[in-house]
Amino acid sequence: MTLLFGLVFGSIGTVYMIYGKRQSSVIHIVVGAILLVYPYLFSNAILILIVGAILTAIPFAHQRGLI
Repeated sequence: MTLLFGLVFGSIGTVYMIYGKRQSSVIHIVVGAILLVYPYLFSNAILILIVGAILTAIPFAHQRGLI
């Protein structure tokens, strides 16, 4: 299960990094890099899911002015 979550959030991180590079958005690049690396640091599937969901939501919240 952790492999699946790592693959999903790694894919989202790749998309964020590509989007951030094209739009010159530092927040997307940083969050994308963190999404690529963090699944290697945790072995608990629930923790990977929670942290990934929070990290994925950060650019959306920043774009809408919530952060």
